[in-house]
Amino acid sequence: MTATFARFGNQLHDGRRTVPIITRRRTWYLFSLVLIVLLAVFSVVRGPNFGIEFTGGSEFQVAGVADTEQTSAREVVRDHLPENEPKITVLGQDTMRVQTEHLDSGETAAVAADLAAAYGVSTDAVSSSFIGPVWSGDVTQKMLRGVIVFLALVAGMMALYFRNAKSSLAAMGALLHDMLITVGVYLVVGFEITPGTVIGFLTVMGYSLYDTIVVFDKVRENTAGLVRQTRTTYAEQVQRAANQTLVRSINTSAVALLPVGAILFIGAFLLGAGTLKDISLVLFIGIIAGTYSSVFLAPGLLVDLRRGDPEISAHTEKVLRARHGEDGDQAAADGLDAPDAADAEGEAGDGREGASETDAAEPTGSAAAAPPRRQPRRTTRRRRTFEGGGR
Repeated sequence: MTATFARFGNQLHDGRRTVPIITRRRTWYLFSLVLIVLLAVFSVVRGPNFGIEFTGGSEFQVAGVADTEQTSAREVVRDHLPENEPKITVLGQDTMRVQTEHLDSGETAAVAADLAAAYGVSTDAVSSSFIGPVWSGDVTQKMLRGVIVFLALVAGMMALYFRNAKSSLAAMGALLHDMLITVGVYLVVGFEITPGTVIGFLTVMGYSLYDTIVVFDKVRENTAGLVRQTRTTYAEQVQRAANQTLVRSINTSAVALLPVGAILFIGAFLLGAGTLKDISLVLFIGIIAGTYSSVFLAPGLLVDLRRGDPEISAHTEKVLRARHGEDGDQAAADGLDAPDAADAEGEAGDGREGASETDAAEPTGSAAAAPPRRQPRRTTRRRRTFEGGGR
């Protein structure tokens, strides 16, 4: 199977096989849009599950418990705070974590003693901590500030590197897609949003942009000297670059997903450690979304953003006019590659049939003005000359 996949990659790189990434880009857009809408609907229904670091409150950890059932902890908290619904998590094999709203020092000591009695451990096995709303608000502000600064710096760097602001804009569009998908899946699953979650999102941003930069760098390599040739359009070269990096992106993602998937499984099903499963879920979903967007979305966005550039628009029309005649204008407007432009060729061919006999009746000189695709009509003219000359 590995050899088959490697052969498939070689065929994509050499152009012997092509995945319709650009020609079917509207299909990829629609797929992503439908997925984002569905995730948004389910996320609104479920709602976010913010951790204590963002909401503030008191936290208790009960170590060395024999039975990790949650009913006892919930009853203890409700005895002291009837209107509060605690967040209870099992950490590892014998530790309970109980999070409540803000408690004063007296209430904290009373809840800690009751938790120790409920689970049959000493009071020394129960630790408590408090996170105030000021600290949690400061964490949120710093998180948002860090994301904004990160995006601004990366967008500026990409614009300078590719010498084109539209490349940076396309990469940012793909990144926004990855963030929406990752946030949507995270909210639907219902994992707690913690500082570890934020770290995971920042890591996903870096990975998504890294993969997109690899694809765009190949685009830049393939389109160097684009206007000096009339064999391929800009859209066709972008599709070629995306195909050449497809297998590389899949292999890179597969290698990255193996350890992340193992951490996610261990954190969610074996240890129950909140930070491990939170950050690993973000990374797992983000890597998949980033791989998809860097190959199937970012190149298409780049083509759509640059199709109106005078240089690229004029070159595309020139290529299709040389390849298919004047009727290739509509194909040029859509940024089509060879399979779609072939349809335009058939339509143009029907419109030239009536002109062939007129051209044949004209004196010599008209053949020189005929496009290369009219070679069969030049052969017809020579045949008629042969018959009329009696040679």
